[in-house]
Amino acid sequence: SGILNGITRDCVIRLARDMEVEVVETSIPREMLYIADEVFFTGTAAEVTPIRSVDRIRIGSGHRGPITETLQKDFFAIVNGAVPDRHGWLSPVEVRQPVA
Repeated sequence: SGILNGITRDCVIRLARDMEVEVVETSIPREMLYIADEVFFTGTAAEVTPIRSVDRIRIGSGHRGPITETLQKDFFAIVNGAVPDRHGWLSPVEVRQPVA
């Protein structure tokens, strides 16, 4: 509970499904995080940020995992315009020259 249905979250779920990663949305006991291979945050400011520990307990290897890494790279590649926006997430913004 308490998870917002944010735009970044929706984008990352879409990217994960594109990678054929099973996405299951459910509540889990906090202790399940301790035995996870990878955990990450998503959000407007966080974008896609790996979580290395919970309650001072190391998650997986203690480093960003391969799924998180791929999601970060794919997300940033799209939002930075390095690859085509295959999902229609970006909106062009006209930049006008200042009037002198």
